[in-house]
Amino acid sequence: MRKADLRIVYMGTPDFAVESLRALVEGGYKVVGVITIPDKPMGRHGSVLQPSAVKRYAVSAGLPVLQPEKLKDEVFLEELRALRADLQIVVAFRMLPEVVWNMPRLGTFNLHASLLPQYRGAAPINWAVINGDTETGVTTFFLTHAIDTGRIIRQRHLPIDDTDDAGTVHDALMKMGAGLVTETVDLLLDGKTDAVPQEEFYKDASELRPAPKIFKDTCRIDWSQPVKKIYDFIRGISPYPAAWTELISTDGKRLALKIYQAEKRPAEHDFSVGSIHTDHKSYIDVAVRDGFLRLRSLQLAGKRRMDTTDFLNGFKQIAEYTVG
Repeated sequence: MRKADLRIVYMGTPDFAVESLRALVEGGYKVVGVITIPDKPMGRHGSVLQPSAVKRYAVSAGLPVLQPEKLKDEVFLEELRALRADLQIVVAFRMLPEVVWNMPRLGTFNLHASLLPQYRGAAPINWAVINGDTETGVTTFFLTHAIDTGRIIRQRHLPIDDTDDAGTVHDALMKMGAGLVTETVDLLLDGKTDAVPQEEFYKDASELRPAPKIFKDTCRIDWSQPVKKIYDFIRGISPYPAAWTELISTDGKRLALKIYQAEKRPAEHDFSVGSIHTDHKSYIDVAVRDGFLRLRSLQLAGKRRMDTTDFLNGFKQIAEYTVG
């Protein structure tokens, strides 16, 4: 079968999923339908409906779009069957019921932003950086009942530099993943479906690192950790949702502070953990047990994000605070 004859249904939601869809469309593959989430109410009163990034691209490319509330809804399932897909591709979407992923004759494969079986879950990019990994990648695998556990088709590897954050890794994997998606489709077109069970990649489940969803409480900085751990934590959730802490004044006043970029400065010292040291002009250092975190980009609640110099210009009393 030629790629122009293979009927593909694509499922995705955020920007990360747009790049793979674009690669399919611009590569001459036959995308017969796109599935994404319903438009979300936005604005003060929820009066404006905001489409997903995938929908915006699909509409611009003239592709049919379905936006089911429930994936087991019979009306949606009939519409999906009517697309007569040979293959379904999922990138950053919802968990699918078997009635959906088992529908096409060639099955359904997913693009995941990690080297499975490591980092199964909702936030694989963040956790790879938080844990200080020096490598990650993308994986295509066939969907099955348990999330992120299906047979692996192909993988590509990406080094993580010590100065990378979740944003730079996200963008690199987004582009790498688009190439892997089209490569995987070509393999399936050629009948090369020699997918490997994930169990062959590890001996014991204790070896696997999870990638659970990140919540606000997850993002609070623990200043008792070593300087390298805190540094990796900050870059692992930058630029979104961003690590945060509280500035605490001597009279107990507390101000929420997001930290987007920092620099690790290992050193021996006698300062208390969480104490702030600054020249009031160009740097802010926070003492930790084995050195300092030099803050490079930060944001007070209700203010814009800014670099340290601009921050100090408007917040002269920073040295009167500690973090916690």
